Amino acid sequence: MRYQALASDYDGTLAHDGLTDDATVRALERLLVTGRRLVMVTGREVPDLMATFARLDLFEWIVAENGALLYRPSTREEKLLGPAPPPAFLEALRKHKVPMSVGRAIVATVEPHEKVVLEAIHELGLELQVIFNKGSVMVLPAGVNKATGLAAALDEMGLSPHNVVGVGDAENDHAFLRLCECSVAVANALPTVKETADVVTRAARGAGVVELIDELLATDLAPRAGQLARHVLHLGTREDGTDLVLPAYGPNVLIAGPSASGKSTLATGLLERLVEGKRQFCAIDPEGDYESFKEALVLGGPGSAPSVEEALRLLESPKQSAVISLTGLPLEARPAFFQTLFGQLLQLRARTGRPHWLILDEAHHLMPATWQPPEGALPEGLNNILLITVHPELLAPALLEHVDTLLAVGETATAALEYFARVVHAPVPAFAGPALEPGEVLVWSRQQPQTATRGRGRPNRTERRRHRRKYSEGALQPERSFYFKGPEGRLNLRAQNLLLFLQLADGLDDETWLYHLHQGDYARWFRDNIKDEALAAEAERIERLETAQARESRALVRAAIERDYTVPATPPPRPDSGRDGGPLLGE
Repeated sequence: MRYQALASDYDGTLAHDGLTDDATVRALERLLVTGRRLVMVTGREVPDLMATFARLDLFEWIVAENGALLYRPSTREEKLLGPAPPPAFLEALRKHKVPMSVGRAIVATVEPHEKVVLEAIHELGLELQVIFNKGSVMVLPAGVNKATGLAAALDEMGLSPHNVVGVGDAENDHAFLRLCECSVAVANALPTVKETADVVTRAARGAGVVELIDELLATDLAPRAGQLARHVLHLGTREDGTDLVLPAYGPNVLIAGPSASGKSTLATGLLERLVEGKRQFCAIDPEGDYESFKEALVLGGPGSAPSVEEALRLLESPKQSAVISLTGLPLEARPAFFQTLFGQLLQLRARTGRPHWLILDEAHHLMPATWQPPEGALPEGLNNILLITVHPELLAPALLEHVDTLLAVGETATAALEYFARVVHAPVPAFAGPALEPGEVLVWSRQQPQTATRGRGRPNRTERRRHRRKYSEGALQPERSFYFKGPEGRLNLRAQNLLLFLQLADGLDDETWLYHLHQGDYARWFRDNIKDEALAAEAERIERLETAQARESRALVRAAIERDYTVPATPPPRPDSGRDGGPLLGE
């Protein structure tokens, strides 16, 4: 369910001449039955509202006094969001016989008394603002409006504005309508409000709200998605110069490509767009590739395994995104942990509509091709999932069925596109052209299956750093680890990180060390699996040194590693060597 709450203005929206009819009240009750929630956003003061409208109990929070006061009808709790009016200001208005109503923070009058109000603010040097609303003149503390009040109410409710529909009619509604994911103007709204709203109802006032509620209950406003053009994620530029965008809500996206082809760069760009749009995400990170993403809190790491309970607590605030690092979990334990966490995240989404996006890096380790999802594990309405993998064929076919957009990078892009199209029973799209260049991406959508286009990702604001702790202490998968085998293949010593690599190197016989050095195996591992071009280049330089023997070359390689990677002060005990098919290190 995308929209978890309705935020509505009162006068001119829910009410006509201050009164709300029975049909509108019944529609509000129908909305609550579905588990959705109600917030009223009004310029009125609470006592006046109580005397006018008998069903405040329908609303979880009242944002009163144009955003300056929160009132909770169920407990009669009040939260003042701004200072009380300065006594000197009130005295100045009384001196000029200005008719006014004074609330906890608001001072309200009517036109044409705004001139006296503005002169008093100027003469007293006060930080007050004047807001106009259909002939009314409201004076509030600086920075306080219906949007700030609604944001405070949503914080109390644990909801994001991206899961709220707002409806209003007048000048003072502009701010809070812009805050909401979908803004609606009733038919009687001012022209300027209609112009900026995403949707305009056919009916006026309460009947327009009833119309909106009926559509919300029937479709969750899904047919209106095309009207929310302001909510897109800009990933880059297509080859024809148009923007490469994704809808902020709805798609399931697969990024596929070989190692070092730009998958993480593309995914990081998407994370940056989510942060810019204040959309909560949860990234599952098996290899620690996103531990340095500053805009999210990281849970877990090489030295600490995450827990499901901690992850859920981290996501309680709609403003907090999370990276769940699995590097502290044994490889064989990661899929089971993920399955438990995934189920809990889907339940959280059902209650709150967030996290808005789930990012599954190295998704083939979490939902491999052999995985058979239990009943309900992949709900029909699954959306806003980003999967990142080397090859689509490594993923569970049941998961691929939910994907509607493919972003393929690297030399295998065309093969990935062809495989994915066959799996989802779509015609293989036409694509002609040279191989993708670095930074380019092949884009295909099941909504437009005839052709695929190429584009180029938007430069990332975040400069991804090498993840020193991951590679020095973490546990790379077996296929990405280094194996000391020797010239005759008698050994099978696995180094799943740089620390173990150095420990094993110290105990190796000279023949085995030099064999791998001169085969270029060290440089190849540093480049392809440690993803460190500078370290690979240094290893290649050491290979070419004719005078370097085993002892000297070991020292040079160690020095090159220790320049950029931190080795723990107290290293773990050195593992036993495995030979002739014996147990591999770290397994």
